[in-house]
Amino acid sequence: MKKIFIPALVIMISIPLLAETISFSDSVRVIKSSPQYRTVTTRTPYQECWNEQVPVNSNNNGSGTIGALIGGVAGGILGHQVGGGSGKTAATVGGAIIGTLVGKNLSGNQNSGTTYQTQRKCVTKYNEKTSDRFIGYKNIANYKGRTIVKYSDRPLRRIRLNITAVY
Repeated sequence: MKKIFIPALVIMISIPLLAETISFSDSVRVIKSSPQYRTVTTRTPYQECWNEQVPVNSNNNGSGTIGALIGGVAGGILGHQVGGGSGKTAATVGGAIIGTLVGKNLSGNQNSGTTYQTQRKCVTKYNEKTSDRFIGYKNIANYKGRTIVKYSDRPLRRIRLNITAVY
């Protein structure tokens, strides 16, 4: 078995070394040339805007501090005027406390109403446009029973072929 295997291996290795190649050029006539198109979608952005009324709290500090101060001072002055003798101090303090509460209440009620402010709001939307764009020509030819296809920017009359034969 060893004697048959070695000569067969030598023959199999040497066959590719004996092969020859030939190269040549040929051209074939185009039988059909047709324009090719690709569908392309383009998106163009645009903005859609509107004015909207938005609620805003008009109370600047939310606590009525200025009204409380003014009410406290006015209440203290009035309490001082009303009281007499040793009750004058108690009337002044009581008037200041009552004036502070009334002033805070009045200033809080006056500015606590909701007001509205106009704000500009916008949203980006897109217009889509679909179109067919020309990409080139598809040229078809036949060579020895095979279909040859070549794309080009113009219709072709012939397609050039480079052929290599190994024997």
